Amino acid sequence: MQSRWNDADAQAYLDRYAPRWGEALALRVYSSRLIGADDALVLHGGGNTSVKAPVTTLLGDTVEALYIKGSGWDLASIEPQGFPAVDCAHMRRVVRLEQLTDEAMVNEQRTHMFDAASPNPSIETLLHAFFPARFVDHTHADAILALTNHPEGEAYVRQALGDGLCIVPYVKPGFDLARLAAACFDAQPDCVAMVLMQHGLFTWGETAREAYEHHIALVSKAEAFLAAHPPTPSVPADAARVAAAHQRAGQVAPLLRRALSADGNRWILGHRATPALLGQVDDPRLDAWVAAGPLTPDHVIRTKHLGCVVRLPDGDDDAALQDAVDAAIGAYRAAYDAYFDAHAAGGAYRKLDTTPRVLLVPGVGVFGVGDSPKAARICLDITEHTLAVKEGCEGLGAFEGLPTTDLFEVEYWSLEQAKLGKGTKKPLAGRVAVVTGGAGAIGVGVAKQLRAAGACVVLADRDEAALARAAKVLGAGADVRTVVMDVTIAASVAEAFQAVAAAYGGVDIVVPNAGVALVDAIVDLDDDAFRRVMEVNATGTFLTVREAGRQLVRQGTGGDIVLVSTKNVFGPGARFGAYSASKAAAHQLCKVAALELAPAGVRVNMVNPDAVFDTDGVPSGLWAAVGPDRARSKGLDPSELQEHYRQRNLLKTTISGDDVGRAVVFFASGQTPTTGASLPVDGGVADAFPR
Repeated sequence: MQSRWNDADAQAYLDRYAPRWGEALALRVYSSRLIGADDALVLHGGGNTSVKAPVTTLLGDTVEALYIKGSGWDLASIEPQGFPAVDCAHMRRVVRLEQLTDEAMVNEQRTHMFDAASPNPSIETLLHAFFPARFVDHTHADAILALTNHPEGEAYVRQALGDGLCIVPYVKPGFDLARLAAACFDAQPDCVAMVLMQHGLFTWGETAREAYEHHIALVSKAEAFLAAHPPTPSVPADAARVAAAHQRAGQVAPLLRRALSADGNRWILGHRATPALLGQVDDPRLDAWVAAGPLTPDHVIRTKHLGCVVRLPDGDDDAALQDAVDAAIGAYRAAYDAYFDAHAAGGAYRKLDTTPRVLLVPGVGVFGVGDSPKAARICLDITEHTLAVKEGCEGLGAFEGLPTTDLFEVEYWSLEQAKLGKGTKKPLAGRVAVVTGGAGAIGVGVAKQLRAAGACVVLADRDEAALARAAKVLGAGADVRTVVMDVTIAASVAEAFQAVAAAYGGVDIVVPNAGVALVDAIVDLDDDAFRRVMEVNATGTFLTVREAGRQLVRQGTGGDIVLVSTKNVFGPGARFGAYSASKAAAHQLCKVAALELAPAGVRVNMVNPDAVFDTDGVPSGLWAAVGPDRARSKGLDPSELQEHYRQRNLLKTTISGDDVGRAVVFFASGQTPTTGASLPVDGGVADAFPR
């Protein structure tokens, strides 16, 4: 591991932050980000850093403040305001108390902040306070965890890192750990660093650079020690195995999601199948690695205390695959029940769900499970590091994690339990939606509203460049993806749905929206042009609904298909025969789908918009193509067309893609037990009233 310190970069942070926040905090932000940028040191909000600096109170007193990473902040992106300042002298007194509940500790930290609007200080504030040095760095470095999770861990640490270390036995984070660490430090005040067994490393210094580079030097020593004791490596997968794993993932993910959803929740899956991970999940040591638990108890909040190994039979028989999946996840749930019952006796604990957060599938890879793509990705990142560390440290002997008693204590920590039930879930949280014609005005509006309601959204369209522009309008995020799909080609539709399953685990909401239009009188219609409109609007809807139905039935968790139909189904216009007929065919098809898919809990409904010209600057491709002709047919200048349609409806309103999206969300969120219904989104066009 190499130091990433760069004087020019450090000066840039001073120039940016020091005028308002002071030099010490500016450099604290810089070195914290250096730590956060290295996932071999910390993952997803792990670790914490601090600096001690004077503050002047409202009364003019100069007081030593401890600026410490705030709860919810990530070292990789932390800003100065992510370091709440607390009264350092008071924290040093608190850590000397004989006992203190976690809730009381948090109260002391909150009531001795210098800015009440700041985030909660880290749970390890007291640990940072007693060190006399100005800058303190704490990480969960992979190499340190590899050394400390062994029966002979303390000896390995001393051999690897040298003399002058203060080694603290494992104690749950919080007041008890801070008090024990302070006592160990008091007994060895000349120590050069502190190692917390099964937890991580502390270093310190009078400057940000000194604390950081000492940290890097010690982690490098640990890495070198491990390299001198190499394990028997697993065999990485070749390119063919990786490709086969990704293909298999799209096939089995809906079956996994079906079994996971048996707890009544909807889960998002993420999949990873690197050559190294595939080698590890296919390794005979996999079960032992999983049984050894997490690298550090901090991870148990994200991944639970164990992962779930799912071994699949060969072949493509869904029944056999589902049986294997159900058996593995069912066994995991039973084991979690036993784990809870064994450790919760006599305690006032609120039981968490029994759903595994990590699925390890030989031949397929690893699936992360979460209530969002981010949560699933965090599980994958932690698992990738966990397997690498467990394999990498076997040259010293098998990894030995903490007993389940300690893991349960962290998983059911009162400070974590207090967070349960806070916040309101969005109505479509955990849902995955596919919107065809996703690059156009209605597609963007629908996707925007589905996303705002909590769904992960996949924009599908045959125009890759337009998809990229639409995704840019929606904004970056793990909950937005694009897939190139031609709705007129069955193989393209099937491949797109498989890609969605591999990305998120399955699909819950499908919005057939792709469409084209043609303006011409029936007697003048060209045969091929008519067939093209029918192919996209009718056959494209058929292929999309057919594949959606197959996927939703296979997944077994219900779902919604919401067709973007049109006002023209009920109120057709002259010279718009090809469009009106093809959309009427699609509309009728979805009514039949409502009849056929209801036994599987799949609702099929229709929304009938009229005259959506653009959404957030994304134009309607349909109106760009037919607008001039429609204007001429009505004796209008093209610039007058949108106002003409606004004046035509009863409410004299402009219809946007967002309006269509809100109607889709109404159906998809199950606000009424409705299927086979048509909902006008047209401002009120009397000729098009459903009847």
